[in-house]
Amino acid sequence: MTAQADRAVATAEGAVATVTETLRADPIVRVSMVIMCAIAVTAALDIGQVIFAPVCLSVVVGTIFAPTVERLSRLGVPGWVSAGGMVLVFIFLILTAGAAFVVPLSDWLDRLPLIWARLQAQLTSWQGFFSSVASLQEDLRNAMGQNGGMQVSVEDNSAVESVFYFAPAFVAQVILFLASLYFFLLTGPHLRRAALQLSSNGEGRRCIVSAFRTIEARLSTYLVSISLINIGLGVAVSSTMWFLGVPSPLLWGMLAGVLNYVVYLGPAIMVLVMAGVGLATGNTPLAILTPPLAYLALNLIEAQFVTPTVLGRTMTLNPFLVFLAIAFWIWLWGPIGGFVAVPLLLVVGTLLEIVSQPSEASQPVQPVSSDSDA
Repeated sequence: MTAQADRAVATAEGAVATVTETLRADPIVRVSMVIMCAIAVTAALDIGQVIFAPVCLSVVVGTIFAPTVERLSRLGVPGWVSAGGMVLVFIFLILTAGAAFVVPLSDWLDRLPLIWARLQAQLTSWQGFFSSVASLQEDLRNAMGQNGGMQVSVEDNSAVESVFYFAPAFVAQVILFLASLYFFLLTGPHLRRAALQLSSNGEGRRCIVSAFRTIEARLSTYLVSISLINIGLGVAVSSTMWFLGVPSPLLWGMLAGVLNYVVYLGPAIMVLVMAGVGLATGNTPLAILTPPLAYLALNLIEAQFVTPTVLGRTMTLNPFLVFLAIAFWIWLWGPIGGFVAVPLLLVVGTLLEIVSQPSEASQPVQPVSSDSDA
């Protein structure tokens, strides 16, 4: 029986060695394996979105509060008290922001018919152009022998049914996020010690410690700095809209600060929102264009001058990679993906930097930014 087990182990080791040699010798096989692994990981993240998305978000948010929890632990505060206190602080901030959003936002939702009517009025002058395009499209369909008819199907699902369908999943994700945030803050030191057990030599342990410290320092610096910048942008937008006489200036400042966490896409959405505000409040082309143009000017100052100055001009994140990461994670996880895209890209870049340059891993951490960060 022992001889059979030894032969089985030897056979398995031989198979592993054969696969390893094949991967080393054939680059096509290596590339194929990487592509297959990437597809498998993407599919797993998509299928497990309900679990992975809130957990990943809790880790990113927990990085902001982790230094405070560590300081409280050094002062003798129990870990469960400091972790629970940080979770309660986060809940209070979210509820406060939500309460500030609800009343003015509901008022503007009531104005949507007025905004739509004004938009239709502004597009009246373009009616001739749209008629020409429609006529050209019909001529092309006739020339290609296609039927110009269109079939429209309407699903018989009410909004109430949709709410009852998605509400349990949303509540479950919120509970999972808060629980993950609490345990991440509580067990942070234990996670580091567990990671140290993965290596038995001193050099490997030093590399793991350096990776944890560098990632935490860079993530914390990035998230805290971006949060302060977004608060400043919100204050600037609120002040500008108040000066221009735009109703609900506090709402637009808060919305600008929140959307600015999602670089590229967030400011684009904010421009469309301010264009709608201009349609609802302005009576002339200049009055309609003033709110979005004012926001664009403030966002340009923030993105091109304030953010590089605060975070530093050390470029380790390529703007093109930032754009691809945001597009990928929004496609995969929606709004949560847009928030965690840049921090995850920052983590991956830091790990690659440490692996490629282990001798420089212990050097002082430099701030990380992208020249297109929002």
